[in-house]
Amino acid sequence: MQNKKVLATLIANLFLVFVGIGLVVPVMPVIKTEMGLSGTTMGMLVSFFSVAQLLTSPIVGRISDKSGRKNLIILGMLLYSISEFIFATGMNVWMLYLSRIVGGIAAAMIMPSITSFAADVTSLPERPKVMGWISAAISGGFIIGPGLGGLLAGISDRMPFFVAGFLGVIGCIFAVFCLKEEPKVHHEKEKVGSYQIIRQKKYFLPFLVILISSFGLAAFEGIYGIFMNVTMKFTPQDISLVVVISGLLALVFQLFLFDFLIRTIGEIGLIRLCFLASAIFVGTMLFTHTKLLVMLATFVVFLAFDLVRPAITTYLSKGAGENQGLLNGMNSSLTSVGNIVGPFLAGVFLDINYAYPYLFVVFVLTITFGCTLFWKKEELNKNES
Repeated sequence: MQNKKVLATLIANLFLVFVGIGLVVPVMPVIKTEMGLSGTTMGMLVSFFSVAQLLTSPIVGRISDKSGRKNLIILGMLLYSISEFIFATGMNVWMLYLSRIVGGIAAAMIMPSITSFAADVTSLPERPKVMGWISAAISGGFIIGPGLGGLLAGISDRMPFFVAGFLGVIGCIFAVFCLKEEPKVHHEKEKVGSYQIIRQKKYFLPFLVILISSFGLAAFEGIYGIFMNVTMKFTPQDISLVVVISGLLALVFQLFLFDFLIRTIGEIGLIRLCFLASAIFVGTMLFTHTKLLVMLATFVVFLAFDLVRPAITTYLSKGAGENQGLLNGMNSSLTSVGNIVGPFLAGVFLDINYAYPYLFVVFVLTITFGCTLFWKKEELNKNES
């Protein structure tokens, strides 16, 4: 495979970012108590991040198509570091809000640019394997980050944020010295705008699936701990164990089996299978009272979620041409919509009945599966040619 050094740098940067994100997870409840923050404020911190990412991603994606990915990755890593340092030193709510806004902008720069850069330097046959590695970097960061964050919290509640910022600086340095980018050669006829690309037949259904499914995925993940605690009496240790095992399982599949699955059943086939399986097993979680079966269902659901994301990204990248950045930016923006609205809707349903959020998730995933049935195999073949 060509450009191994570039790919290693891209994947390492993504891994560092998600280790940093995972680092702060264990200390957020402590920060909430320490600063006397309300649940609404904590929710707003998440929303500010997602809104900033939503608004910035399409713009940044288009810029990366015109001007290249490297500088955006460098700037994104730098902004990510700044956002973590602001949060580490912030003693006022407005500083925490500022941190999340800057972090959302940084995420909009990093994720689409890294994914687009990886697509630029790989051939179509290599693409699924590389997208699997990228997803594995995210999963690996989420696995390692919280454990390391818990250890660092023993030194100081703010130490994980300082370390996360330091990891961003390291990633920025890697990007400066290790990423090599070929000059962009543009063909005007291939440049399209955001609204034009959404209307294209080969992208309309994928974007619709991303938009609808993101509500369900975010809703499921957002209240998983609360749901399991109330319905199955899972302790924090139980929940942590399930999440870690799920992450390890996803990591194995993304590293070693994702490419095989894509070559065997294709992106569309894998996407359909993931949504069907996740709908069935979320439903299973609603109607079983066996702890072991609930844990097994959780493993399947989280694995399906962790496979469907790179599958959609791979599908989009194969027909993107010079619009890699724009497509990945739109992907990021639509996912952000789900991250904003999904947990909110789940919380509303949760106040009515603890079963309603996951009934909503089953409904959304079933609708999404139905949408994927309208995908035509010849459209995928056209993109792969």
